[in-house]
Amino acid sequence: MINDIFNILFPETVLTIFILIMLILSMFLSPRLYKFARFLSVFGISLSIFFLTTVQTEPQYFGFKNSVMSDSYTLLFDFIILLCGFFIALLSKNLVKSFKSNAFTYHAILLSAILGAMFTVSANDFLTLFVSMELLGFSTYFLIASAKGYRSKEASFKYLLTSAVSGGIFLFGVSYLYGITGSINFSEIYKFVSENEVSLLYSIASVFVILGLCAKLSVFPFANWIIDVYKGTETSVLAFLSTIPKLAFFGIICRLLVFPLGNSIILPFAVAIISLITAFWANTYAIRENNVKVIFACSASANASYALLTASLVSVYNLSTVIFYLICYVIMNLSVFAFLNIYGDNNSMNVENFKGLFHKNHGLTGGYAISIVALAGIPITSGFIAKIYLFTAIATSGLVFVPFLLALLLLTVVALFYYLKLLLPLFEQCDKNTEVMNLKPAFSQKFVLIITSVITVLIGIFPEILIELCKFIAFNI
Repeated sequence: MINDIFNILFPETVLTIFILIMLILSMFLSPRLYKFARFLSVFGISLSIFFLTTVQTEPQYFGFKNSVMSDSYTLLFDFIILLCGFFIALLSKNLVKSFKSNAFTYHAILLSAILGAMFTVSANDFLTLFVSMELLGFSTYFLIASAKGYRSKEASFKYLLTSAVSGGIFLFGVSYLYGITGSINFSEIYKFVSENEVSLLYSIASVFVILGLCAKLSVFPFANWIIDVYKGTETSVLAFLSTIPKLAFFGIICRLLVFPLGNSIILPFAVAIISLITAFWANTYAIRENNVKVIFACSASANASYALLTASLVSVYNLSTVIFYLICYVIMNLSVFAFLNIYGDNNSMNVENFKGLFHKNHGLTGGYAISIVALAGIPITSGFIAKIYLFTAIATSGLVFVPFLLALLLLTVVALFYYLKLLLPLFEQCDKNTEVMNLKPAFSQKFVLIITSVITVLIGIFPEILIELCKFIAFNI
């Protein structure tokens, strides 16, 4: 057990220690020391990133009776999850300031969510995966409900209901896989299906498992929750919601598609069809909307569907494409929500309220504009490279998937309309009688916005190193 902890779980152990410290301090420290909670959270995440260097990846390491595993794939996802957690902790300043007495509790929940996401990616059996998902899920419910007011509580309850239904579907599929293979361990299930003929029931069970996990990615038929949840959730929590859970669930879905569930013939087509329906729904819904949060909710759903479609067409090249796309996507989203966190006013999220912001806040609005341009997939940004890489992967997957590629290309063009709806008002001239907000960010908010915007452009100009890294990770899964 001690060897397993030091070989693969030391970063998670460090996070666990800081969660316990946060909970103990929440009972004794004065609310006036609430700023110390954020510092402690950032420090704990930084230590966990540092101790990732102690994790064994070559050869693959299986610990705790084969229930968790470690390789270069999990290491990369853990690093990106922790990096996102670092930025989100910095963005939480305004939210925590509104409930100083619960600052330590909030950061303990945030660290718990990060811990759950890391275990989700590292899971090697369905029991560990389910427990990790629940840790991530329950932490997310509380984070969504953390802001004051009725809307955040409503958003949290809707997310809870959707998660409960999707969790039931996931467990239904797992129960059938256990009945067919006699195991819940990924390695043993893969060994069984490699030695035996795959049945129709196995394929159907695989679809249920993936469908239950896909609900967390806001894809059809569980996409509607994302609209109400984004509307009622505070922006720093949205930065979390649009990054860490997506990394965790994409991480495990890709591993399942490659590893124990890869022998199912039905599964790739089922996931591809679900992804295409989701992309159509999200892009057409966003065109009619003027609420900035709702548009970004649709954008999140659409981008998840693009990556999921590519992941379903299992190959090393496709997997490396999905990893690259996810890294680019989470950085773009952190940039978007860093700006919205600076903007702050949750009641004026109509696109018209952002009119003329560039003329009074050049640097900040410029960073926000770069992230929108990147999400739209316009050149010299990481979003452009990611989409080209993604479409190339689908095009090389076989003639049968060409119709899916053409449909996605068309939907990507449709998405340009709502991204322009977000972008153009920023540069419009306002009437003399219209007062434009003068943004006053904290250093931590400005830091996150600048860093993520710069990374977005740098990856767009020099993508080769990251692409090669993603290919290496995909090849060694």
